[in-house]
Amino acid sequence: MPRSGPSASSGVADRPARLAVGVVSAGRVGSVLGAALSGAGHVVVGVSAVSRSSLRRAEELLPGTPVLPPDDVVRRSDLVLLAVPDDVLPDLVSGLAVTGAFRTGQIAVHTNGARGVDVLAPAIAAGVLPLALHPAMTFTGRAEDLARLAAACVGVTVADGTGWSVGEALVLEMGAEPVRVPSRARPLYHAALAHGANHLATLVRDAVDALERAGVVPAERLLGPLLEAALDNTLRHGDRALTGPVTRGDIDTLRLHLQALAQAAPELVAPYRAQAARTADRAEAAGLLAPATATRVRETLREQR
Repeated sequence: MPRSGPSASSGVADRPARLAVGVVSAGRVGSVLGAALSGAGHVVVGVSAVSRSSLRRAEELLPGTPVLPPDDVVRRSDLVLLAVPDDVLPDLVSGLAVTGAFRTGQIAVHTNGARGVDVLAPAIAAGVLPLALHPAMTFTGRAEDLARLAAACVGVTVADGTGWSVGEALVLEMGAEPVRVPSRARPLYHAALAHGANHLATLVRDAVDALERAGVVPAERLLGPLLEAALDNTLRHGDRALTGPVTRGDIDTLRLHLQALAQAAPELVAPYRAQAARTADRAEAAGLLAPATATRVRETLREQR
C-alpha cells in the first residue's frame, strides 16, 4: 500500500493525503504537473529525464528532485505520473509492469488526451488505481504554465467512483477544474481540442507569414487584438460571431483573396478554400447567409482549382 496514499474512507474527496510523486518524464506537461503537485504539498521523489531540455525543465521546475530511470521513479512513488507521448505510453506501461515496478495501492496517472484508463491495464493487473488526467491547455514547460494550469480544465477519465474522487481531488489541488470525460469519448474529445488549439496555431502563423510577405509589419501586433476579439466573440456568441466576406457573400472579394494567395502564398490556397467553405456551411446553418448566396460562395471557392 502507499506510504501515505488516499483511501475511500480517508476523506479523499475533500483533500488527499500527502503523496510521494514520481514523474515519468520531465516533458512540458510532466514537469508542470509535477511542480503543481509539489505546490499542493505532495513530495516529488523522482523524475526521469534524458534530453537536455527535459533535464533543464527538471532542474527549473522540480529543483532537488533525483533524476532516475523510469522504473526506479515508479518504485519509490505513491502516485506515478506518466507524462509521455501517446505512442510511447503502451510499451512504457507494459515494460514497467514486466519489471515489477508497480505495486498494489499505487495511483497511476497518464496525461494522454486520446486514451482512457484501458492503456494502464498492465498496471491495473498489479493492483494500481488508474487515472487519465489530461489538461486542456498548451504548455511551454516553463514556470508561467502553472498560472495557465490554474485557469484550465482537466479531462478526468476513471475506472470507478473511487477513481473519480481521487482524480477530482488531485485536479482541484492543482488549482484546475475537473471535467468528466467518458473513456469512449476520449478520442473525439482530444480530436476536438487538437483541432481547436493546434490548428489555430497553424492558422495564426500562416496569417502572420502572409502579412509579412505583403510587407505589413509588425504582423503579430496587427493580428493580436483582432484574433483576441474574434475568439472572445466566438466563445460568447457562437456562430452569430461569424463575419467577413464569406458571411457577407462578397464574391468579388473572395476571388481577390484567392488570386492574391495563389501569387504570394500558394500553399495557403487549399486551406483558405477549405476553411471558407466550412464557414459558409456554418453561416448558412445559422441563418446568416442565404442558401442561394451560400451556393455561390461554394462555387466561387471551387473555381480555378
